[in-house]
Amino acid sequence: MCGIVGVVGREEAAPRLLEALRRLEYRGYDSAGIATLVNGHVERRRAEGKLGNLAEVLEHDPLPGTTGIGHTRWATHGAPTTRNAHPHGTSRVSIVHNGIIENHAELRAELEAEGAEFETETDTETFARLVDHRLARGDSPEDAFSGALKRVHGAFALAAVFAGHPRKLLAARQGAPLAIGYGEEEMFIGSDALALAPLTRRIAYLDEGDWAIVSDRDARFFDAADQPVERAVKTTAFSGAAIGKGNYRHFMEKELHEHPAVIGDTLRQYVDPATRAVARPALPFDPATLPRLWLSGCGSAFLVCNTARYWFETLARLPVDCDVASELRYRDPPLTEGGAAMFVSQSGETADNLAAMKLLRSGGQSLVSVVNVPESTMARESDTTLMTVAGPEISVASTKAFTAQLSVMACLAINFARARGAIDAAEEARLTAALLEVPEHAARLLDSSTEIEALAADIKDARDVLYLARGSLFPIAMEGALKLKELSYIHAEGYAAGEMKHGPIALIDSSVPVIALCPSGPLFEKTASNLQEAAARGGRIIAFTDEDGAPALRRFASRVMVLPKVDPFVAPILHAIPVQMLAYHVAVLKGTDVDQPRNLAKAVTVE
Repeated sequence: MCGIVGVVGREEAAPRLLEALRRLEYRGYDSAGIATLVNGHVERRRAEGKLGNLAEVLEHDPLPGTTGIGHTRWATHGAPTTRNAHPHGTSRVSIVHNGIIENHAELRAELEAEGAEFETETDTETFARLVDHRLARGDSPEDAFSGALKRVHGAFALAAVFAGHPRKLLAARQGAPLAIGYGEEEMFIGSDALALAPLTRRIAYLDEGDWAIVSDRDARFFDAADQPVERAVKTTAFSGAAIGKGNYRHFMEKELHEHPAVIGDTLRQYVDPATRAVARPALPFDPATLPRLWLSGCGSAFLVCNTARYWFETLARLPVDCDVASELRYRDPPLTEGGAAMFVSQSGETADNLAAMKLLRSGGQSLVSVVNVPESTMARESDTTLMTVAGPEISVASTKAFTAQLSVMACLAINFARARGAIDAAEEARLTAALLEVPEHAARLLDSSTEIEALAADIKDARDVLYLARGSLFPIAMEGALKLKELSYIHAEGYAAGEMKHGPIALIDSSVPVIALCPSGPLFEKTASNLQEAAARGGRIIAFTDEDGAPALRRFASRVMVLPKVDPFVAPILHAIPVQMLAYHVAVLKGTDVDQPRNLAKAVTVE
């Protein structure tokens, strides 16, 4: 969640660190800081709140030096104050840290007993004091750093500068990502490739347990046993130019408008438009004989898994277990011999996913990741990686990555169904034809923003909102509710429409908008009947349907938005777009921080 940057170069570090931290704002944060080496001494500047506050501090109190580290913090231990902002340290060392040091309380008590005086409430300061304690007794920076690493438990990425060592940074990772960037007579450290994109595209990733010595010319890597190791330098696909907002007000608005291209690019990876066949990716198992499939993710990615469960079970007749990763990692479920698991993530760095993957790997399951970042930890830990081709997604609330993930899963469901003999070639061609039409329909939807803005005005003052749907659209109703909560801070819940009368109906009155995803098709009449029950109790029904379903719904709905008519198989992908657009426009009308909602982070790298 937090962001780390570091530089050993020839130019002043502070402006470059600040700009790199701006690239990491999408991850979510509540304070920021920078430390550099000035005439051999460690100096730092910190500020609570947004990076603009840190920029003001630096303007009034500049920070020279060509070697430094920077950080955006998402509070875990201690309030989001300037005092608790990173970097932390002493006159000898300054540290920035992502993740959680789980045994910090025990170590803090030990250090305090030996006379250490702590200044903050953070777990990070414990590591800094451990390093300082070793420096005070004469250890070199390398020995002090590697020795301290052996004392701490948890998930972390760390970077450090040391007084008297102007051309050196030390870095380490355990359960949280960290990358080293290679420049011309300068080197960089970053939480991810996006942070380093304007500086370099040549990047090496630390493996689990690694630590590194970074100078202005190279990096030397060591494993957890302090043995020298080699780590490959790769050229990342990211560039600084790919991350701008263009002429849009927000990154989220830009990313919403990228739905058609992203869905099309993702489908082109898997579908041959000439034969209408889905090309089978290289998988570590045979779909024809796979006994059971696990699907897991967090947040919106988990809702992708829920949608895919309908597809795999209905279309491919494949038994599926669907778990939120934070529960799967502790549930210790019985595993089927020869089974497989697919984990879905935008960043590929989600800590709960990685822990659940480890659990299923130990149980003999094959692992596949569906991710947007080819260099991510999840991609490296999987047997096979399936890319979503969504490009950088900066807004915290996932939009285009969500529909790209759905597109991958839809292709896989078709392919698995064909492999298992559940559909023939003609049905495969019909379904892929429906998929290939989605980008055009998505573009038409994006032209309906005026109508969706009118819907947004109708619900912006609500305190509670219900989203209802059935079948494979039920997870999309939950996605709509999640987006509204994330962006506008309105309480919203997504329910299966048939479940409404088993509790949620008690909430319905004239002040509660009921947003329904109700296209014509097999479950239309059932869903419409559930909506009439809500309308009879004063609920304000806002329905998303198609031209065939609109006449029946207009008899009792206060608003009906007509979407393009599509095959029920692809309806979840299409209906995801207007519910995301609705949440966006409600947030704009309410004046909330659309791209960086409060308390949220893009890449959740702690438990």
